[in-house]
Amino acid sequence: MNSRTASVSDWRTWPQAELERQYDARATVPDIATELKAYRDASTPMYELTPCWRDVAYGTGPDETLDLFPVAGQPEAPLLVFIHGGYWRALHSQDSVFMAQQLTAHGIAVAAINYTLASQATLAHIVAQCQRAVTWLLNDAASHGIAPQRTVLAGSSAGAHLAAMLLAPDWQTAQGLLPQALHGGVLLSGLYDLEPVQRCLPNTWLNLSVQEANRLSPMQHLPHPTLPLYIAVAEHDTDEFKRQSRDYAAACSAQNNPITWHEASQRNHFDIVRDWMNPQSHLFQATLALLNGTPQQ
Repeated sequence: MNSRTASVSDWRTWPQAELERQYDARATVPDIATELKAYRDASTPMYELTPCWRDVAYGTGPDETLDLFPVAGQPEAPLLVFIHGGYWRALHSQDSVFMAQQLTAHGIAVAAINYTLASQATLAHIVAQCQRAVTWLLNDAASHGIAPQRTVLAGSSAGAHLAAMLLAPDWQTAQGLLPQALHGGVLLSGLYDLEPVQRCLPNTWLNLSVQEANRLSPMQHLPHPTLPLYIAVAEHDTDEFKRQSRDYAAACSAQNNPITWHEASQRNHFDIVRDWMNPQSHLFQATLALLNGTPQQ
């Protein structure tokens, strides 16, 4: 199947057990604790190795903070904004800055957004928090050595869902941001249609109605047609995670978004994002190309 061609999923006809299996990312790795620990272990040294504004408030809530890693001596650096995954109920911005040293060394500033986790917050509230964070970054970019017109949003898993929601232009207009304020998106192993998610285990902490699942699905809020996107999955993602990414890529391609598609060989749902630590990886090189205005094909 062409990666940019929408697929046909018969998930509505599956037994519940199969639906649960397809959306259980943790079951695709031998030891989820090891995978999550690797995020924190790789992120913690970044605060000592790389200049950083830590726990910067972008809102009034206790979880409304971000960590920002500027590029020393570069007053107008492009910015990668990363939104962590964890099925909207786990992880923290402090687990999510493992790429900071390598990207800043290549002239790219990094921001990692924190948000209130489900079920302490609704998914709509989490989306709104991320919108506030990006608005704060774009409005205050220049004072932090960032070129706001060269900001790329990125996310992994549930974070890719949040990033994709923020790539849609409608909320940007409502916040008074300039048209096409964002420069592109990097979306890894994401969820873009929440209807099947609403019908399985994650909805025990999301508590979405069918209507809310539809309203909060990026498939209903596509980005501006000129926005370039890097959309990737891991070789060991489930078929449904891969389908979700293919369908989103196909919908965006149909409205002429420039799409770079990649399936990361020998990667799983959790370690695909750590390819940002390797400057030779496809993810790293594609991110540089996107931020420099020359997206790969």
